[in-house]
Formats: sequence, structure tokens, C-alpha cells
Amino acid sequence: MTTTTKTAAGPSPVGAALKDAGLAAFVALVIALPMLGLRTVAEGAVVVVEPRWSWVIIAVAVVFAGRLALSLWTGVRGPGAGRRNPANAGQGVARYLKAIGWGGAVVALVLPMLPFMDRTSVDLATLVLIYVMLGWGLNIVVGLAGLLDLGYVAFYAVGAYSYALLNAYFGWSFWVCLPLAGVFAASFGIALGYPVLRLRGDYLAIVTLGFGEIIRVVLLNWSWFTGGPNGVANIPRPSFFGFDFTRRPDEGEVAFHQLFGLDYSSEHRVVFLYYVILVLAMITNLVVLRLRKLPIGRAWEALREDEIACRSLGINPTNVKLSAFALGATFGGFAGAFFATRQGFISPESFVFTESAVILAIVVLGGMGSQVGVVLAAILLILLPELARDLQQFRMLFFGGAMVLIMIWRPRGLLAFREPTMQLSRLKSRLGLDGRYQ
Repeated sequence: MTTTTKTAAGPSPVGAALKDAGLAAFVALVIALPMLGLRTVAEGAVVVVEPRWSWVIIAVAVVFAGRLALSLWTGVRGPGAGRRNPANAGQGVARYLKAIGWGGAVVALVLPMLPFMDRTSVDLATLVLIYVMLGWGLNIVVGLAGLLDLGYVAFYAVGAYSYALLNAYFGWSFWVCLPLAGVFAASFGIALGYPVLRLRGDYLAIVTLGFGEIIRVVLLNWSWFTGGPNGVANIPRPSFFGFDFTRRPDEGEVAFHQLFGLDYSSEHRVVFLYYVILVLAMITNLVVLRLRKLPIGRAWEALREDEIACRSLGINPTNVKLSAFALGATFGGFAGAFFATRQGFISPESFVFTESAVILAIVVLGGMGSQVGVVLAAILLILLPELARDLQQFRMLFFGGAMVLIMIWRPRGLLAFREPTMQLSRLKSRLGLDGRYQ
């Protein structure tokens, strides 16, 4: 007597992809409905809510199409996902993310030249790039080394005040102070690293939070040196290789628009600042990607996974932690110096704990260790609240609700996929153990 076992047929890959894309589109609908679909318009003394359904439809359609393409490309969902080789699936995701990264770089390069971009839009894109650079810097500490840092804004403040004070007291230019801001911020990162070498988890977070508040309080009370609550004003903007963006340059000097034979426009400076932060952000990205493949990057990942196993491999956790804090702080210092020259004015109120929380949220929401995820999260957390300013006090309520929904939908971040630094197949190929010499 034989018995037959019936196996329930699972959903087809296309059906699973459509279901996943529909769920993503629903989340996008909930987020876009209050932020993009409603706009307050003042008609005399009356405020009228004006619907903009076309923006909502476009946002939902883009999310649906993107999620559907991602599901079909990677094959993560579907009946064959469990039998799929994880290494091959990871490589497919890595290729997809690499294509997104290169496409995003091209878009960022030509963004100010697009016809719909005005001065306000370029300035907003500059702000997003500042937080992208900060997110990539904190990603070294949190995403790669696994050290929870709630005081990252302190390095941001050190970089900003380094340029502002060096210029105020010595008259040094932005390009001279930029590397010095990174050096000063790295020094503070090492100073923070030493007292917390034996701490981890919540205790490390509390100490780093206190460090950030100490820096802010010192800046606030050291009035004769830092300006105290009044801050530092009249911070000069950088020039284009010595050519200023002024309408009427001093006698014997040439302005930027005269050098290229252009009509004067105040947008020239805004576009120039955009490309400055774009170059700084791309350098940060390239350095982080390169460091991940070096021994120091693999040591960060080993420390993140298991500190005891890291010690057993002969890795010194002290040096690994200090290097993570120092390098992450360096990029925070660079971003702070640029923030000072872009704003022209800084004060301790620009570096409160809320800034650290936003930067950490960018890293966590994007997916810890994911470079592309940081960019997407920075766009969501910085761009969407700015677009929803018409909602006034209600925009932060919708912003918090959107964050909760996204973290329920993607608890490990928007892009939790990350290609391993070292793959076994590549290692075997390098050592000649892939069968070619057998």
C-alpha cells in the first residue's frame, strides 16, 4: 500500500512580486497622501486645503514599478527563493545596487542643469548631500564597526567651528581650513574613543550622547572664544580658484562671471557650492568603499559581529575602535566645514541632539552598512519634510508616522542587502584553489 503526499503549490514568482509591489505601493500611498497630496493655500484670511492627486499617483506608480522590478530581478520572493544559492542572489542584488549607484551619480552630476531646477531646488539638493556625507561617515562607526554613536553631531560641530574660528582669528580660507577641520574632528574622535573602549551597546550610546552635549555646552559657554549663543557670523564662502562670485570685484581682480564671459547671476555661487559638496560626498563614498576591502574594513566587520572572536583572531579591538571613530569623525568634520561656509553663520543651536538623531536615523533607515541605502534614506528624511512644509506643525506628525510604517515594512532598513567584503569564490580564485590547478 503506497501513500502519496500532496504538496501545496506556492504562489508563482510573478504573483509574489506583484503582491510585494502592491504592499510597497500601499505604504507609499499612506506616506504620499498627506505629504504630497494636500497643500494649504491662503485665500485672504482663509486657509484652504488644495488636493494634488497627480503627485500621489506618480509617487505610488514609481514605488510600485521600482519594487516590482527589484523583486523580479533578484528573485528574493517566490517558491524558488529557498533553493536559490544565497551567494548568487547576493551578487544579483549587488549588481542591481551598483547600477542604481552609478545612475544616481549621473543624475546628481547633471541635476543643476535640468530645466526644472531653480535656486531653491539646488540649495535643497545641497542640503541633502550634506546629510548623505554625514550618513556615510557615521556608517563607518555604526554600520561597519557596530558601535552605537549618539553624539556624532559633536564632530560636525568641531568641523564647522574649526573653519569659522580659523578664518575669524587668522583669516585662513576655506580650502586651507577644510583638511584642518577633518584633522581636528579626528582628534576629538580619538579623544572620545579612548574612554569608551570597554563599553558597548546602551552604555556606549549614553557616553557618546554625553560627549555630544559636552561639546555643545562648551561652545555655548566659551563666549570670548566661540561667540557663545551669538555664534560666529560673516563666514566667507569659498572661491573658484581665487575668482569670487561677486557682481563688482575689487580693482585688479576678476570675478567668476567675468572669467567665463557670463552675465552675473546669484545662482552661480549656489551651483558651485552644490558641486563642492558633491565632490566631497563622492570622495567620502570612494574612501569608505575602498576601506571596506582593506584589512581595516574587515576588522570593523569582525568587531561588529563578535568582539571576542575578533580578539581570538589576533585583532586589537582598541585600534579598530579608534580607527572607526577617527575616520568617521573626519568626514563629519569635512561636512561641518562645508556647512559653515554654506550658511555663513553658525551657532551652538545648529548642533543639538536632534541632528545626531536624524543622522543615525538615516543610517538605520537606509540599512546599516549600505551606501546606496544612506542616499535613499537621506532623500526621504530631508527632502520629504521640506516638501511638506505647507502642512506646518502637522508635517512632523506625518513624518513620524511614515517612519514607523517604513520600519514596520522594512525593519532592517530600506536596503538591507550588502555584498560581503570577501567572498569565498573570489578568495579561492586568488589562492588558485578553484580547480584550475587540480
